[in-house]
Amino acid sequence: MSTFTATLGTDRARRLRATLTTLLAAGVALGAPFYFAPFQVFQLTMVLLYAVALAGLNLLVGFGGQISLGHGAFFAAGAYTAAVMLDRYETGHLATLPVAAVGCFLLGLGFGVPALRLRGLYLALVTLAFAVFLPPLLKRLEPVTGGSMGLTVDKLQAPAWSGLAEDQWTYFVVLAVTAVALLLARNLLRSRVGRALLAVRDNESAAEVMGVRLSLHKTLAFAWSALFAGVSGCVYTWVIGFVSPDSFSFVLSITLLAGLVVGGLASLYGPLLGAAFVMYVPSVAQDISDAAPGVVFGLLIIAVMFVAPTGLAGLAGRLRGVAAGRLTRTTAPAAEDPPPDPEPSASPAPADTAPVDAEPVGAQPRKEEE
Repeated sequence: MSTFTATLGTDRARRLRATLTTLLAAGVALGAPFYFAPFQVFQLTMVLLYAVALAGLNLLVGFGGQISLGHGAFFAAGAYTAAVMLDRYETGHLATLPVAAVGCFLLGLGFGVPALRLRGLYLALVTLAFAVFLPPLLKRLEPVTGGSMGLTVDKLQAPAWSGLAEDQWTYFVVLAVTAVALLLARNLLRSRVGRALLAVRDNESAAEVMGVRLSLHKTLAFAWSALFAGVSGCVYTWVIGFVSPDSFSFVLSITLLAGLVVGGLASLYGPLLGAAFVMYVPSVAQDISDAAPGVVFGLLIIAVMFVAPTGLAGLAGRLRGVAAGRLTRTTAPAAEDPPPDPEPSASPAPADTAPVDAEPVGAQPRKEEE
């Protein structure tokens, strides 16, 4: 045990490290928009809103143990809810957030009913079908959704009293929404609902014996996941200012799932790492190959999975463990030298015990070397 841990204790040292990490992350997040260029601030904003969507998917897949390939459809539902309210009813931006959250929660609650009888690949196919048929449906509802042309709405505008640019103000608003969403996900997982989800994921039969209602918690897992996706889609509309059916194809659902797996399933930090992967890796793939960025993107996913089978969060945990082990070995007090062996006794060996270097019986006696 290191001197630091031995002085403070394991629990106190862990809490102190968590506090320092949180303060450092908060300082970096608050100072980022003043250091980076506007386009880079926009990329960071997209990372934050994708993290909200992946946090909801993590509740369903990572902690709930269910497979969903239709997360992009809930994302689209939240985006179109905000766009329609801003375009048709001219409401404020913040007023669209609770409507999108509640609407997607109810949509997920209704869609979670098939999860009661389906599991594995069958459930994945049903959720994928939802993601496939939603874009054509949005195109057919042209009076409301704008059809194939989509809807163009106003972006967030920085108030005069803030003294911030538009990209900086948008970043801080999205940062606040993301912080609240991640805190809600963390508290949800530490509540009775989170423990029930873990029990259902590990062993459904044992969870049912313990009194967990499988139907309720499976449905709630879809509902909470859809709520986070709807909030993320609503914020997406604020940031982009435009929605169209082609922006929410089934590829978005697969990309979100891939980002979660790469970031790390059942990890509180996995959604943030996965969101960064979803945002930046396609750009890197586009820079490497303009002809086939999808091929490069797939190869990068394979490479990351080969290096970090448990995701980037698991890799970070292993590296932190290795560093802590080396620090422990470095700061540990040097071991005392072992006591010297006692001098051999001059008393003869017992009659029934032969010396170690005794000669075989019947062998010629050895002569002493001069």
